[in-house]
Amino acid sequence: MKQLVLLGGGYGNMRVLLRLLPNQLPEDVSITLIDRNPYHSLKTEYYALAAGTISDHHVRVSFPEHARLSYVYGEISKIDTKNKLVQLQDQDAVPYDDLVIGLGCEDKYHNVPGADEFTYSIQTIDKSRKTYQTLNNLPAGSIVGIVGAGLSGIELASELRESRSDLKIKLFDRGTRILNAFPERLSSYVHGWFEENNVEIVNNSNITKVEPNTLHNHEEQIYCDAIVWTAGIQPTRVVREMDAEKDSSGRVVISKYHNLPDDEHVYVVGDCASLPQAPSAQLAEGQAEQIVQILLKRWKNEPLPEELPKIKLKGILGSLGKKHGFGLVNERSITGRVARLLKSGVLWMYKYHNG
Repeated sequence: MKQLVLLGGGYGNMRVLLRLLPNQLPEDVSITLIDRNPYHSLKTEYYALAAGTISDHHVRVSFPEHARLSYVYGEISKIDTKNKLVQLQDQDAVPYDDLVIGLGCEDKYHNVPGADEFTYSIQTIDKSRKTYQTLNNLPAGSIVGIVGAGLSGIELASELRESRSDLKIKLFDRGTRILNAFPERLSSYVHGWFEENNVEIVNNSNITKVEPNTLHNHEEQIYCDAIVWTAGIQPTRVVREMDAEKDSSGRVVISKYHNLPDDEHVYVVGDCASLPQAPSAQLAEGQAEQIVQILLKRWKNEPLPEELPKIKLKGILGSLGKKHGFGLVNERSITGRVARLLKSGVLWMYKYHNG
């Protein structure tokens, strides 16, 4: 019996399971999924969990069940590709014949002193819960600093505004305008929403140091009752420590078939993989679709295609609270209620098909 081991129950490996089960999995292959949690989490919705506008069960999806699918819950300490073993803390190692690494990412602090120690996070469900407890226990009139005005920072700031209208929210953005990589129409719409809802955007910011309740922006010291960091990501520590070639961002270099260049039995999916597109749930799922095709062909000893099609991304959708949103779909900007409804529909469809 061949052992396919999936590391991490994120978007990529959930799609692998969805495509292999129940009828595509060969009779001589079994699957083991290793994760620290006994459920899949909707990471794209952690901002709402942290803000307190949804409850914990809204971001959890049950893993599928199958006779040849088993689960190991624990903390991965090392990926030993030479001996084809996954080392776990305080548990026996798990051997594999084929491995799909989808362990996601963690915060990247860009060597800013104190950022790791004195800020909160929304990178894991556990950290999002702690951020929720802190933000929703703040007294009225407290100041919340959010460092990083990418999609996560924008969605957290807007959702927190709806959750706690009494808080003073400061959103720190390195750019001259918010969402400066997107069309100006989108940028202006989001900026206008924040102005109307009394969220302060601090443009051209450069956080050089974080101390307890204090952000150093250039030479200025800014008091905050709580600080949340959403200013960059990197692959998880276990992946960064792998004996494999990495790009400048610490992501694993892969072949056109999504496996290590020198090991066709180790695939990398999602935030851990070096790809030309920015990491996203869509990209991880697109990769997973192709990885399943490659696995099935290799298991049957069939020739691989000369080239795989380029992964097509449908666009990006972001929320501004529960009633407004923004997005870029097929290179077309959309704003307002339509964008928010689209995002809600995509989320509902995902939970419906995976739950």
